[in-house]
Amino acid sequence: MRLDKYLKVSRLIKRRTVANEACDAGRVTINDKPAKASQNVKVGDRIEIMFGTRSVKVEVLDVSETVKKEEAKEMYREL
Repeated sequence: MRLDKYLKVSRLIKRRTVANEACDAGRVTINDKPAKASQNVKVGDRIEIMFGTRSVKVEVLDVSETVKKEEAKEMYREL
């Protein structure tokens, strides 16, 4: 699954366009490497997102095309 879509489906970022812009600005890394929005996400990847002064680090546990809002938190584990 594409990184921008994963960020939207997992509800880490609200909109796919915002996720796309964050990737283009270099605020998203996968396994400590800068990531493009089109990069594929696999189970076990570690994603870090910089939101201003704070950053969020998560590990990918599940990659699903669609997920209910309540189950979105089960797609990743915060580190």
